[in-house]
Amino acid sequence: MAAERGRWAAADIPDQRGRVAVVTGANSGLGLVTARELARAGARVVFASRGAEKGQAAAASIAAVVPGATVEPAVLDLADLDKVRAFAEAAPDRLDLLINNAGIMAAPHRVTKHGFESQFATNHLGHFALTGLLLGKLLAAPAPRVVTVSSLMHRGGTIDFDDLQSERGYSRWGAYQQSKLANLMFCFELQRRATEAGSALLSLAAHPGYAATNLQAAGTDRFYERWFMAIGNRLFAQSADMGALPTLYAATVPDLPGGTYVGPGGRNEQRGYPKVVGAAGKAYDEQAWRRLWEVSETLTGVHYEFDGHRVAA
Repeated sequence: MAAERGRWAAADIPDQRGRVAVVTGANSGLGLVTARELARAGARVVFASRGAEKGQAAAASIAAVVPGATVEPAVLDLADLDKVRAFAEAAPDRLDLLINNAGIMAAPHRVTKHGFESQFATNHLGHFALTGLLLGKLLAAPAPRVVTVSSLMHRGGTIDFDDLQSERGYSRWGAYQQSKLANLMFCFELQRRATEAGSALLSLAAHPGYAATNLQAAGTDRFYERWFMAIGNRLFAQSADMGALPTLYAATVPDLPGGTYVGPGGRNEQRGYPKVVGAAGKAYDEQAWRRLWEVSETLTGVHYEFDGHRVAA
């Protein structure tokens, strides 16, 4: 089999019949591929995207290539905590899998209605709140998993606890790198808390390497960056189908331990078939995990409870 040769592919996904999955940012790119392949393997997939029309169109595109797929479009704007709460309330009563995939990259400086810098709000705080609000529904499943999608660019990131919202000065790439480092710290601290609580929940992370999607062009408003990224996508990037494999691997391969990080196995983790990889040393700072978690609880108002009790920092 391909998996035995280190070439794990979508065809190697175990049977997902009976599992219910939520995939954020599933109307295009990596999220669309992830949702499609989970549905192909038999999962019921709740298809979260910011726009209803785009979500319905994407769901139709999956149904066209996966006859009988069970996909359910739903609207979710991670930058708006009120809409995150509404989505969580309407989600199925039992969830086996949550894929925290959605994100924005190198966006111009914007502030959400709750006063948060948009990249930190969308990429980290929105997923932090969503996971916490869905936690009871995840714990209703026998073997729940949460997979959070980070990026190679987390290596350049720093969690600036004195200026998380970039109020003193804004770097669009610096804010993106901070949010992707926050994704990993969230993943690792969620696993620590689940383990401490004796929960079966597994928290894992993945990154796509350098994958050609619309994320790059959709984020920036600078024409020269759009041009540069378009050329890079054409010449160097791997496809979205390949870029989604680490996420699918983390989501479905049996016996992966909590806290596993998966990325492409090729040179510099930029492309190739998935394998377990390591994060930058700063991502393993447990004190920073706890501090970021506490700040995120304060900012979102969402507190995690495992079987009726909170796990202390």
